[in-house]
Formats: sequence, structure tokens, C-alpha cells
Amino acid sequence: MAGWIRAFGSRRRNNKPVAQTVGTSLADLPGQPAPRAVAGGLGLLAAMARNRAGLLGFIVFILFVLIAFIGPFFVPQTLPADLKAIYQAPSPQHLLGTDSEGRDIGIQMINGGQSIILVGATAALLSTLISITFGALAAYLGGYVDTLIMLVADVVLTLPQIVLLAVLATFIKLNSPWLLAAIIALLSWPTLLRAVRAQVLSLKEREYVEAARVLDLGTPRILFLEILPNMANFILMNFTIGMTGAIYAQVGLYLLGLAPLAGNNWGIMLNLAWVRGAIFFKQSLLYILAPVLAISLLQLSIVTMTRSLEDIFNPRLRGA
Repeated sequence: MAGWIRAFGSRRRNNKPVAQTVGTSLADLPGQPAPRAVAGGLGLLAAMARNRAGLLGFIVFILFVLIAFIGPFFVPQTLPADLKAIYQAPSPQHLLGTDSEGRDIGIQMINGGQSIILVGATAALLSTLISITFGALAAYLGGYVDTLIMLVADVVLTLPQIVLLAVLATFIKLNSPWLLAAIIALLSWPTLLRAVRAQVLSLKEREYVEAARVLDLGTPRILFLEILPNMANFILMNFTIGMTGAIYAQVGLYLLGLAPLAGNNWGIMLNLAWVRGAIFFKQSLLYILAPVLAISLLQLSIVTMTRSLEDIFNPRLRGA
């Protein structure tokens, strides 16, 4: 211990992570690469290019984001009903046809993606923050803190989410995407928390963490500057998984009518197509398939994109 104190006495002055001082390369930690090993923007693109499926997923995801957030500026936000154009087949005027009110399906698809992506990303971010914060605290502090946090996680994990969301929808008006994202996040954090706790239990025994304790750097700094950066790859992968889960959750709420059917949303399109009998008209095939395919492609792009991100954050995989 005395040797560590002498070796790391300058740590309070240079304010660098202890892992750099003790000579422990984060890339050397088994399965725990560090984001500091990542090069600049060109390095990111080169790493992505090595995984064609991941690069394709990244490109498709960026296209979805651009269409969802920039496309609405070039198309009408509201479409008047045209009873003479109900369930028209695709044509030069309506590339994807029209719905049960004669409104253009393609324009609805452009306007409906922003809410899906925004709620999915926000819910995933909130649930990830909850998971890494309390999961790390549970593992690092142990004792009653660990017992209490894991008890709450087990309780939330056993709750039937769709039933709970249905009950909440009767008391809370889910007309805000931020509120919807918060509710989904509050129900989806336990699984990642348990995984983060297991990882921190292993990492907290590393030499650089012991050195940080000897230097009395404080629990917040040890957790968020010494331990969690070594889990960047793991956390990012789970964030993308959480985003796909949040997208499915919100679409399910709209499809079942548990959220207000107002505004532009692919889930609302599915609900209206179902309740208005679009399934019985062959001309309305794209009315149902368009949002389904869009959601599926968005999810697939997110999942495949993580393959490139794993190559970027894990140097061991770059030569594989």
C-alpha cells in the first residue's frame, strides 16, 4: 500500500485516471476495452468499413434519422381527408397509395418516424443511466445498499409490463413523448442493472481501482472515471438493445390503443389500419406493410450497427 501511495502521489495533481498511472492498459482487460483506444473520425469509419453488415446498418440508420427529422420540413404535417381517393393503389401521385381517408401513406411514413426514434432513444438513454448508476453502486458498496437495489430490481423485473402500462394508461394521459419515454425507461432497467453489477463486481478488484481507493479519490470518481469507462463497449451494446426494446414497447402501446391516437406515428398508422379494416382490402396492403417494414428495418439497422461499434470499441476484434 505504501508503494502505491508513493507511486500515485501525483494523481491528485495531474487528474488522470488511475488506470493510466498503474500501467494497466484498458485494452488488456479481458473483454473490457476502453474508449480511449478509439482513434479519430477516420479511424471510426475505417473500423466500420471492416464490417460490411455493420456499416450497412449504420448507413440505413442514418437515413432513417435524416428522413425522420429533416423530411417533415418538406412535406405537409397534416393531410386533409379525400373520400374519393380511399385505398388507392400506388401511383405517381401517391407512391405508397392512400389510406382509409384518402391520405397519402408515404407522407405519413415520413412524418411518423421522428416520434418513434425520439422516444426509443430517450427511453434507452434513461434506462441505461439508471442501470449503470445503481448497478455500479450496488456492486461497489455492497451490503444493505446492494440488497435494497437488487430487491427493487427483482420486483420491477417480475412486473408484467404490458399489463402495468395498460393500468397506467387509464390514470395517466400519455400524450407526451417524454412522459412515454420515461415510463418505458422506468420499467426496462433491471436487466441491464444486473449485468452492470456483475461486471463491476469483477472490475472493482483491479489494481487501479485499489490504487484509487488508497488515494481516497471518492466513490463517484472511482465509479464514473475508473470503472465504468472500461465498460463502454458493454454499455453501448446494451443501449442499442434497450432502444429496440423501447421502440417495440411504444409501438405496442399505440397498436393496442393504450396511448392517445393523435399526431404522426407509425404505431398509430398500424392501429388505424387494423381498426378500420384495411386488412380486407388488397389495395391497402402497403397501408399495413409500410409501417411494419419501416419498424423492422429500423430495428435491423440498429442491431447490425452494433456489430461495427463492437469492432470499434474492442481492438481484439479488429483483426478477426
